[in-house]
Amino acid sequence: VMLKFALNCCPACTQRSSNKTLHGDGDMLYNILKLGSRPGLASAIRYKKRTRRNSGDRGDNKATSPDYTKSEDPGEGITSPAGRRVTRSELRWSGEDRRAAASRQEELKLASSTFALTGDSAHNQAMVHWSGQNSSVILMLTKLFDFNLNSVTESSLWRSTDYGATYQKLNEKVGAKTILSYLYVSPNNKRKIMLLTDPEVESSLLISSDEGATYQKYRLSFYILSLLFHPEQEDWILAYSHDQKLYSSVEFGRRWQLVHERVAPNRFYWSKMGLDKEPGLIHLETSISEGQALYVTCKLQNCTDANKGKPFPGYIDPNSLVVQDEYVFVQVSTGGRPIYYVSAKRDVFTPMKLPKYTLPKDLHVISTDENRVVAAVQEWNQNETYNLYVSETAGVFYTLALENVVSSMGPEGNVMVDLYEVAGIKGMFLANKKTDNQVKTYITYNRGRDWRLLQAPSKDLRGNNIHCVLPYCSLHLHLHVSANPYTSGNIASKDSAPGIIVTSGSIGAELTSTNVSVFITSDAGNTWRQIFDEEYAVLYLNQGGALVAIRHTPLPIRHLWLSFDEGRQWNKYSFTNSPLFVDGVLGEPGEETLIMTIFGHVSHRSEWQLVKIDFRSIFNRRCTEADYQTWHLHNQGEPCLMGVKRIYRKVKPTARCVMGKTYTVSMTSGPCDCTEADFECDYGYERRTDGKCTPAFWFHPSSMSRSCTTGMTFLNSTGYRKVVSNNCTAGVIAEYTARRQQCPIQAPKGLHLVTSEGTLTATLGTNVTFLVFLEEGDGARTSITLDFGDGHALTYSNVSSIEDGIKHVYKAVGIYRVTATGENSLGSESAVLYLHVTCQLEYIHLAAPFVAVKNKEVNLTAVLLPSQVGTVTYIWWIGNNTEPVITLEGSVACTFSREGINTVTVQVSAGNTILQDRKTIAVHEYFRSHLLAFSSNLDDYNPDVAEWRLDVSRVIKNSLIQATGVREDQLLVTILPGLPTAAEFFLLPDKQLTEGKPEKSAAHLDQLSEVLLSALNQNLVRFTLRPGVQVTVYAAHLSAAPLVDTSENHSGSAMLMLLSVVVVGLAVFVIYKFKRKIPGLNVYAQMQNEKEQEMISPARPTESTPDSQRDLVTSLEILDTEFNTRPIGNCSFRFSLLRFMLPPLVVVFHAVASTWLLHEAHPVFLILCFSEEQWVQST
Repeated sequence: VMLKFALNCCPACTQRSSNKTLHGDGDMLYNILKLGSRPGLASAIRYKKRTRRNSGDRGDNKATSPDYTKSEDPGEGITSPAGRRVTRSELRWSGEDRRAAASRQEELKLASSTFALTGDSAHNQAMVHWSGQNSSVILMLTKLFDFNLNSVTESSLWRSTDYGATYQKLNEKVGAKTILSYLYVSPNNKRKIMLLTDPEVESSLLISSDEGATYQKYRLSFYILSLLFHPEQEDWILAYSHDQKLYSSVEFGRRWQLVHERVAPNRFYWSKMGLDKEPGLIHLETSISEGQALYVTCKLQNCTDANKGKPFPGYIDPNSLVVQDEYVFVQVSTGGRPIYYVSAKRDVFTPMKLPKYTLPKDLHVISTDENRVVAAVQEWNQNETYNLYVSETAGVFYTLALENVVSSMGPEGNVMVDLYEVAGIKGMFLANKKTDNQVKTYITYNRGRDWRLLQAPSKDLRGNNIHCVLPYCSLHLHLHVSANPYTSGNIASKDSAPGIIVTSGSIGAELTSTNVSVFITSDAGNTWRQIFDEEYAVLYLNQGGALVAIRHTPLPIRHLWLSFDEGRQWNKYSFTNSPLFVDGVLGEPGEETLIMTIFGHVSHRSEWQLVKIDFRSIFNRRCTEADYQTWHLHNQGEPCLMGVKRIYRKVKPTARCVMGKTYTVSMTSGPCDCTEADFECDYGYERRTDGKCTPAFWFHPSSMSRSCTTGMTFLNSTGYRKVVSNNCTAGVIAEYTARRQQCPIQAPKGLHLVTSEGTLTATLGTNVTFLVFLEEGDGARTSITLDFGDGHALTYSNVSSIEDGIKHVYKAVGIYRVTATGENSLGSESAVLYLHVTCQLEYIHLAAPFVAVKNKEVNLTAVLLPSQVGTVTYIWWIGNNTEPVITLEGSVACTFSREGINTVTVQVSAGNTILQDRKTIAVHEYFRSHLLAFSSNLDDYNPDVAEWRLDVSRVIKNSLIQATGVREDQLLVTILPGLPTAAEFFLLPDKQLTEGKPEKSAAHLDQLSEVLLSALNQNLVRFTLRPGVQVTVYAAHLSAAPLVDTSENHSGSAMLMLLSVVVVGLAVFVIYKFKRKIPGLNVYAQMQNEKEQEMISPARPTESTPDSQRDLVTSLEILDTEFNTRPIGNCSFRFSLLRFMLPPLVVVFHAVASTWLLHEAHPVFLILCFSEEQWVQST
């Protein structure tokens, strides 16, 4: 069974990952497809006619089977699956069968009975359960699956109480109109049956506690996709629904309780006795967001936030949690590379240590038994093959066992690695390895420490010599394991028959799919014999004391073959009078099988035919002690395997006797002296051609004392480690075993600092968990200091005290330099991480002039809300430029060389958010402008939204035109954002009157400006906002007479006003200098004697929204002011007084400057700008 980091598979769980679901020892649940169940796809694969999909997943019912037709003459006119006529020469085995039968006076027959499932001729799928355990009950659910509708449309439930001789239809007991889709059995009590109805009609369960004799129906509020039974408690079940919810029941499905939502499919596991604290603990993976998941543990009936556990401190990759035996695996991707973590015996998680330059693209956990992990790793330079790695007992350190193992895609898209673990012989594996584009089969007897090719048989089936010399020629095997043994390419071995392996394969330089024969070994792979030169399914009978072979053929058959001497001789028996298309074979649970049921049909339109075969009549007697012999396990004559000599007892090939259900495999063993073959290379070491283990070029042997504590001892590797489960003693064990030495005092080395999420970003105000790892050094005496970069730091006395991570909350946006320092008496080591703390960008406003002068520089500013969101990128699309301007600052200067309307668009990218704003700018060679004010009643109706400003601007423009007669194309009006409400009008030159005459154009604009100001000063510009609300528009100055001076000298009032502005500005500056001594002013600033905060380039503070009182310069030229800002620590100045003082101050100043500059060409003025977090003075 293979466990992948993207696929769950577990023996006690009906996760629909295979056609056969194991519910316990010997209990098999088959999903059988009827031949011809889906016509028209017969020629895809020769022997895939009996395609079977797994027994649970509703999406896996689209199995394909060929269409068969039978002619009147069973020997001549038979149509093959491909639709062509089969000639006599192609029926060689049938001809041999006839000749063999004719040579006998009487055909050998087996005791059998046939039962037809009447009324189910249209049904094309069946699920069969035989509980075993001395029970004669068989349950069979047949279904009509409509491939067009992708659902079950009919079903029948059958039950037999006489080992399959007869069946009773139970449709009336479960409801005549009830459509059943799936059959489940408790792994701990085979009498408890669960039937699931088709959810397209109704979602309910039918439960039986008497092996399916009676049922009770229970409605469901959810749609079950998969079930997971508890390994010990017979009534405890987990159910996974179609909407990613996990439910639990402690009453065998009678009542359900929601456990958790957003659970990843097939990523939930029961606790394991002896490892987890509670028997009702559930391990599960929950989805947080796209690309992020969490590993949590829950109590069965109380999965609340308070009772949840988080064994892994941080996010994991989706679909990566695997809980298998005593190990837990998760995957975390960092910088595009996956990092695999393992926890042994529910201890803390540790990164899995593969050879340094393995750089895995994919990893599968193949096996976790015998206290070690076998993993298949696809490395960076592999595409179709995987390398096998084996670990020590902790599952942390891995060494290479075999390179370039062949892989293929399974029926459900999962990766299948060609590795087969032989049952009954511990440490024995078969694998297909790709070498020089040739696939060859290798065998190991010591868990991958040594591999060799298979010696081909010396003679073929007819007794002819086979000239096959190693290493140029060998035996190669197909290692695909099928859910149903009656399929092609099957390999089989049994715990009750150690040393016997039956499989299909070929002889030659490489494995081929042509000229496939069936081979058998009865001495654990040392020698092989060819038993058939076509594909047969071979099943074990009588604890492996007999073998049954059924031919793979698209033709109907009525014979099978029996062998009582481990495949040396075969006898043909008939099991039915009429030929039958065989769909599947099911034996009595347990290897003591003496009763077998063959499922088939006469034609694809006929009903199911169930043939019960009883083999008890062909055995003479029960076995006695004299019928057994001993067999010594060996590898090419070497008796010591895995450190012991093993001697098995098995029945003699000449004895035709029944071993019985009480028979158990007997084995005696004796220890062997340790040799070099009992040791594999340790982590960081590689095997040379002479068999010696030497350090890899990247490995430093001294680093193996990385977790050593001063005053303690550690095992100093010799370059070798004993193969796990090897039981050798004495010999060279002292030479190869790691030596215990005193821990050296060493400085910390290899300090790593990461976030638990594996990212370099964090959200403002949320917990950030930092993880610190130390590769080498005395962890118990190495202190760890973590400086968060914001003026805070923490120190811990040792590394073990921070195994769960260090949490911190940042209160300001920025890029922080986080430093971890490990230090002891011999030295120190540091690791640095640059963390981007951001917040969500909510709003962007593009501040731009409404009118600009041709060929004069204009400032464009993007204002963000909130003002600080982290690292921001600005993309500017200006005018007709096809390429954008990209900046890291929120301001950009540009010029427009073309008169008319120009469009400016700015996009702001912050994290995963991109917002944009767009403005239009009217570009002219000359223009005049003036600020407007309004009667105070307008503010009560100003919602401060862009649409309102556009509508009111249009109304004001029409009012100005009506009052003054100014042409529409010469006037622009815009309402400024913010309160109090303010506006500005722009006078544009008349191109027809003033083209090519700048002086005339300026005079004409001055004349129009006087007309507009006169109308405004006389309160002639009014508009009705709503019934009863009359708004008056004014020019934004105190009065026209004292502000407008047409003489050579400056207006005294204007100069007095300007001087007042300067004085107030100086007063504000004094307030800033002595702000700490003024009550009521809250100032948050960092003291000079405090540690300097290490915040790198935080987002520049800017105004959240444009202010209506911004100093808009009115002139024949646009005078721009460049703001050079400098953030001061993490200060936040709060000038309550200035918030009220500044708006009228700027309005008055702007009015004075505007009036003055309209008549005097003296562009000398002062701008004072205040914000919450910066002070700028520009002259």
